[in-house]
Amino acid sequence: MQAKSRSISVRRDDASVMVRLMWLTIVGALIVLAQTVAAQARGESLAPLAEQISPAVVNITTSTLVEGQTGPQGIVPEGSPFEDFFREFQDRNGDDDNRPRRSNALGSGFVISEDGFIVTNNHVIAEADEILVEFFPGDGQPVKELPAKVIGTDEKTDIALLKVEATGPLKYVTFGDSDTARVGDWVIAMGNPLGQGFSVSAGIVSARNRALSGSYDDYIQTDAAINRGNSGGPLFNMDGEVIGVNTAILSPNGGSIGIGFSMASNVVIKVVDQLREFGETRRGWLGVRIQDVTEDMAEAMGLDKPGGALISDVPEGPAKEAGLLAGDVILSFDGVEVEDTRGLVRQVGETTVGKSVRVVVHRDGSTQTVLVTLGRREDAERVEEEEVEAIEEQDEENKDILGLTVSPLTETLREDMGLDPEMEGLVVSNVDEASEAFAKGLRAGDVITEAGQQKVASISDLEARMEEAREAGRKSLLLLVRRGGEPRFVALSLEE
Repeated sequence: MQAKSRSISVRRDDASVMVRLMWLTIVGALIVLAQTVAAQARGESLAPLAEQISPAVVNITTSTLVEGQTGPQGIVPEGSPFEDFFREFQDRNGDDDNRPRRSNALGSGFVISEDGFIVTNNHVIAEADEILVEFFPGDGQPVKELPAKVIGTDEKTDIALLKVEATGPLKYVTFGDSDTARVGDWVIAMGNPLGQGFSVSAGIVSARNRALSGSYDDYIQTDAAINRGNSGGPLFNMDGEVIGVNTAILSPNGGSIGIGFSMASNVVIKVVDQLREFGETRRGWLGVRIQDVTEDMAEAMGLDKPGGALISDVPEGPAKEAGLLAGDVILSFDGVEVEDTRGLVRQVGETTVGKSVRVVVHRDGSTQTVLVTLGRREDAERVEEEEVEAIEEQDEENKDILGLTVSPLTETLREDMGLDPEMEGLVVSNVDEASEAFAKGLRAGDVITEAGQQKVASISDLEARMEEAREAGRKSLLLLVRRGGEPRFVALSLEE
């Protein structure tokens, strides 16, 4: 009996030892795991990666000739009673405010090819007369500067492409896929903050798909320190690929508060490729005015859910030629579902000019597919600008001055009014009945040929005569007015 008891006791002791050994193994594994996690949390040094990619990051210095000022602006407010005093002070000290001066600005950029193509922000080099690129080759090599020329710019995405001529191949970096960047991924920003020279900062991707003000915005938000001077510099992932171009910061005081924005590389790549090939962008153009579909609109139109882009107008262009109508809701463009207007604008802009795409629309309770051949947005914008300029010129041709609506004489007006073909002046098309001009007998059809005893042929001539009279201290302006070929002088008050 005792032997059996001892035997059982021995087996229990063996089991206890095995359990203890198992627990020790588990505890040891947990300790190793905790150490590994802690090491990963601390992260390895970024120095090797920074050393690898930094030779491709450059500082950019621009120089612009600025016209001199005509008075003590910036010292006292214009019109201040102290303005004359400070002007005399400057004159006595030989300060010539009219002398042109050079204004310098700093930014960053990065090399994308061994033959010297460099990407930066458009606002870094805008209106610059001279652009210098400063390289930091490392390995104890001296810093070198090269002049750069502008290959092309894109204001909409704030991207510019430069080119330098080097004696040998340059170190460069490549673009990565910004769509694979996740919130929480580590990133590195490089550049020239506040003119302090080459600098590296690290952080994470804070948010994706941010929009600031443009139709083509797709910003990566990061807390990696970005300050003035970082503009145009690269945002790297941990593989050393450029996933963004540092462009803007959100700050109440002008300094970094951890909210920076980098234009996503997948947007930049398309822009850079076009600038490199054509020297300008070539974006697709559908030719519609659109708005987002709200829940109320979706219910009223019989849609299952809000989404797509509602066409509010179809001016002359590709969409009208293809048969798209106001009231259509674009649900799909070139095989991709349309979520909202912003997404559609970006997708159309990134589509090749001249491509025929299938556009699926919701119309009259059912879906229809329309084939549209895209135009070029830049061409459409130029036409719009010309139309706006024409409207502005028309507005300038008709202006209300001194109670009179006047416009320059044209060949058509001279023929219609039976005037001498050589006559110059301003024709009165309307007279305010409550004005002094009406009280003094001026009427529609009168022609003003002189003001201040000088000939006038344009509205700017008349305004110049008015300003000269005021500067001379006169309270009225003498006009020579002709009606039916008969001249007479009329003095009109300049006081408002």
